[in-house]
Amino acid sequence: MIRVALYTGSFDPVTNGHIDVIRAAMGLCDRLVVAIGIHPGKTPLFTADERARLLQEVCAEDARAKNCELVVSTFAGLAVEAAREHGAAMFIRGLRDGTDLDYEMSMAGMNGVMAPEVQTVFLPAGLNVRHITATLVRQVALMGGDVSAFAPPPVVAALRRKAGAFARKEAQ
Repeated sequence: MIRVALYTGSFDPVTNGHIDVIRAAMGLCDRLVVAIGIHPGKTPLFTADERARLLQEVCAEDARAKNCELVVSTFAGLAVEAAREHGAAMFIRGLRDGTDLDYEMSMAGMNGVMAPEVQTVFLPAGLNVRHITATLVRQVALMGGDVSAFAPPPVVAALRRKAGAFARKEAQ
């Protein structure tokens, strides 16, 4: 029986914190589905296709090394529906601090009622990435700051391109 786990998020952009959780999750399952949430009310910096490409690029080698199949997909509805669609038995959730724990416990409770067949697994972020948030990485990058300590090189390069385009647009 294949153990399938689902890790959802916006991944806008994917950060070293996300990668830390993904690497840990790969040790718990045979197939890890990284599901990019699409929310119609939000305007992300990166398109869903760009985020999917970046996730594949930065995670594929780790997946091969851990003998874990990596699937990157998108979803627009409930995470429980995405879990069922992919046959996932686990939700993977990363925790940075107590605030995350409070929120994630509520979410796990709701998901547990809606999909009792899918267990939530909490993975603590490593000390070296606990402070990283995608929102802050995005903000620092758009303001011209160096985010190389917070995101993998391909993501940093993509952020620099986006920041350059943003700066040119603002100058007009």
